[in-house]
Amino acid sequence: MIKRITALALCGALSACALAGCGESSSPKNSQLSVVCTIFPEYDWVRQILGSHADDAQITYLLDSGADLHNYQPTAADMVKITTCDLFIYAGGESDDWVEDALSEAENEQIRSLSLLEAVGSAAKKEELIEGMEPEEEEEEDEEEGPEYDEHVWLSLRNAQVLCSAITDQLCQIKPELETDLRQNCESYNAQLDELDGKLSLLFGDHPDTALIFGDRFPFRYFVDDYGVDYYAAFVGCSAETEASFETVTFLADKLAQLDPCVIFTIEGSDHKIAETVIANSPADAQIAELSSVQSVNKSQIQSGTTYLSLMEGNYETLKEVLK
Repeated sequence: MIKRITALALCGALSACALAGCGESSSPKNSQLSVVCTIFPEYDWVRQILGSHADDAQITYLLDSGADLHNYQPTAADMVKITTCDLFIYAGGESDDWVEDALSEAENEQIRSLSLLEAVGSAAKKEELIEGMEPEEEEEEDEEEGPEYDEHVWLSLRNAQVLCSAITDQLCQIKPELETDLRQNCESYNAQLDELDGKLSLLFGDHPDTALIFGDRFPFRYFVDDYGVDYYAAFVGCSAETEASFETVTFLADKLAQLDPCVIFTIEGSDHKIAETVIANSPADAQIAELSSVQSVNKSQIQSGTTYLSLMEGNYETLKEVLK
């Protein structure tokens, strides 16, 4: 299961925040806009929506070391940034269980927050355990607690358009004097997202029987559902499991031999161990291809020009090459 921040650790961070002095109780109306984002898509969307105004804002991306969202725990310094900002944007899934307590301690009384999972509304999907997939060790306990929702909403370009509009609404509330520019920027950016969505629709439309096999976690549920694509995977998207059973490996190996193209996918940062084991147990002459989950991008990648759209375009190019 996902590593959650403990109540004790959060209290410690909040106490440290208080001792450090978290700033004024509310942000002055004309102060510099401060936005804190947990994952890269949020950060890049804010920059795109602000456009030329981004240079006048303080936009913080908490996972800029490239850390995995599922293992992230806010530091005392992170808590200072979160509790004093104007707008806090977070994924909203199980990985963010700590957020409610953090926001309850906000020093800025006018802070706004946006959960991506809540913003997509009825489009949110429950985590799905499909045939051949490795169950999580605590699955039965989780079922008693209630359904878990797949937090990887940003991997749907259609959701991305909804989310960018939601972020724009929040920014316009904070900086109404910028509303005309922000809405124009959002409209232009959403048109780019829609264009890429159209290209992917055509790609999968030309290959209606495509099924993707992942020897890895599978955060692409929203993505494949947009285009009606079947999939098989070793683990659900938020799984912390690293070892696949013999049954899972055998199932994926058999599926790999049946499908065309004969490719097994991984996500960025994978050691390819499971994918290589699946290939070794399959009679098929398979290859490994990588798709980006777009959640964690480090500072050097950002400085080199990496954007949400460039990573999603990269996923399109990879799939186009595989399906040709």
